[in-house]
Amino acid sequence: MAHYILKATRKTVHLGGFSHLLEPALTVDSGDTVDVETYTGYYVYDKAPAEFVTPAFLDICQNLPPERKVAAGPHLLTGPIYIRGAEPGDVLEVKLEAITPSLPIGFNAIRTGWGALPHRFHQPALRFIPLDLENNITEFPIGSGIQIPLKPFFGILGVATAVASQISIPPGHYGGNIDNQELQVGSKIFLPIFVPGALFSIGDGHSAQGDGEVNVTAIETSMNGTIQLKLRKDLQLTMPIAETPTDIITMGFGETLDEALELALKNMIDFLEQVANLSSEDAYVLCSLAVNFRITQVVNSPHKGVHGMLPKSIFSSKISL
Repeated sequence: MAHYILKATRKTVHLGGFSHLLEPALTVDSGDTVDVETYTGYYVYDKAPAEFVTPAFLDICQNLPPERKVAAGPHLLTGPIYIRGAEPGDVLEVKLEAITPSLPIGFNAIRTGWGALPHRFHQPALRFIPLDLENNITEFPIGSGIQIPLKPFFGILGVATAVASQISIPPGHYGGNIDNQELQVGSKIFLPIFVPGALFSIGDGHSAQGDGEVNVTAIETSMNGTIQLKLRKDLQLTMPIAETPTDIITMGFGETLDEALELALKNMIDFLEQVANLSSEDAYVLCSLAVNFRITQVVNSPHKGVHGMLPKSIFSSKISL
């Protein structure tokens, strides 16, 4: 297994979405690890304080080639990474080995027409929030004494599909803008593969986020990480699924929370049937007794997200993917 370093440059990032037409930023073998650098705030860099804008980030914002601008989404993603041997129908296992903010500052933005309460909070607002990386906290509002622990994660982990230009805002069967704060160091996400090489991209770093992400954004943060990419030809998936040290996580995305919950529940029942050898009815009952269904996000139009968390500790024998 090899180890790579993938820096974020105007040749290795792309803006606004996923596409199988993009030139890969890196090619790896199954099992290889990658130190990956990501930046965020492409559309606010000119309003940001100096400590937010590194020379490399400024070069990206001012000189990103047109062919690296995929769609109208706001997200700057590092990749895609091509995995040799990956074929449609396979599954990509992404292990999150390290996640660290690269700068002691992030931002939060309210955008007109977005968020859970767009009619009440309709004026755009942009806040830059300092991060205390030594103590792993941030104070918000500044001077309030309210201290928020930093729990960094990548909001976007996804693969390309047969669609030439897939906007980065909604999550889907390819992963993408999942915005699930449970996907922290030690977790794995499993993504169905749709095109040769998988073409995996990563970004949208968040230093802290509540479930729901109700005002559209978290503390959006340029983030570095270490990931391991592994092909799983022994799995078959139609939707992403994740595993943390304590839980199995199924996901559902829909235009309403009802639809998203129903899909997350169905996916959990399918998992319990296949892995725990339960009947469909027993799995349904177990979901009511022991699975916690939570709102992932309500703002990534047109898809809201719900995730179900199955504690692995309830099983007498080890359960994993």
